[in-house]
Amino acid sequence: MAFKRLTDLDVSGLRVFIRADLNVPLDDARAITDDTRVRAALPGIRYALEKGAAVMLASHLGRPVEGEFRPEDSLFPVAARLSELLGRKLPLIRDWVDGNFELAPGKAVLLENTRCNVGEKKSDDTLSRKLAALCDVWVMDAFGTAHRAEATTYGMGRYVKIACAGPCVASELDALTRALASPARPMLAIVGGAKVSTKLEVLDRLADKVDALVVGGGIANTFLLAAGHPIGKSLAEPGLVGQAKALMKKVSIPLPVDVVCAEEFSPTAKATVKAIDEVGDADRILDIGPESSRALAETVVGAKTLIWNGPVGVFEMPPFANGTKALTSAIAASGAFTLAGGGDTVSAINAFGITDKIGYISTAGGAFLEFLEGRRLPAVEILESRFEN
Repeated sequence: MAFKRLTDLDVSGLRVFIRADLNVPLDDARAITDDTRVRAALPGIRYALEKGAAVMLASHLGRPVEGEFRPEDSLFPVAARLSELLGRKLPLIRDWVDGNFELAPGKAVLLENTRCNVGEKKSDDTLSRKLAALCDVWVMDAFGTAHRAEATTYGMGRYVKIACAGPCVASELDALTRALASPARPMLAIVGGAKVSTKLEVLDRLADKVDALVVGGGIANTFLLAAGHPIGKSLAEPGLVGQAKALMKKVSIPLPVDVVCAEEFSPTAKATVKAIDEVGDADRILDIGPESSRALAETVVGAKTLIWNGPVGVFEMPPFANGTKALTSAIAASGAFTLAGGGDTVSAINAFGITDKIGYISTAGGAFLEFLEGRRLPAVEILESRFEN
């Protein structure tokens, strides 16, 4: 995979437009509750500023209505946090599409919510050309939106003088390529989640690449059903039993031999460990049991490449967190290159304190899954195209 990188360019005196992913969670008082994405944008911003570029920083926030700007859609909280982290005032520009603002080399501004601009989400060609005219260099540094063909994530990349990847996107693509294109063997994938239907393409794609595929959460229940085991009232998709059986013929998919059950979905529910064939009609499977956890740990320790997307149980509830906790401990102790992604996965990594033990953590959701599915991401396509031409 070939593309230009911001860190390979001399941007001194150039107008640099950085499309970052600053779509942070906010509380009712519009205070940022997790600034991970803001911090992730800092290397690209700092590099451009240190090289003497005039930096325009842009992002979407939430789901505003195009053409309508409301106070709750403003990037003001982000501007305030970035100002703190950068140690300099970062002006927030409201009406910026026509370039009615001044910006000197070595300075930076934050452009207001991109999705308030009419034509952004459909990558309107007129808007894309107008935005491209604002800068000399377009930096795509928002992997979380790389699967969206929007004006700032794709369209303007077609017309700007130079198109390149920022540090976030470059490191993400490097990690994904390492894990998928030339993995060290054995290669293991762990895919959890509520429904097989949301991960079916990922599972099918990975089944052709990995040496073993571990399924967790509600997904595992459908596979248990396909294998003829009782699952009681557990979340499952009986209509996908056929696909589950087909996947089990393609690749080794070890299933739990014991599980943690409860008769209600609640953090105060009575948790009971049962052998898989002892699950009752009123039971809900909410975690893997201790024997299954030990077997999973042994599988993880033997892997050289590990892709992880999704916990193996309802780890947010203490009675059903042990399976995911055991998994994180095994990953921390393994020597495998681990690529982890997805919101729940990142939450589990943070909850069990193994951030520094993961080879690469992707904060992207949809883009991460679509890449694993083998889909071509619009932002990546334009970066490769501009490199070739």
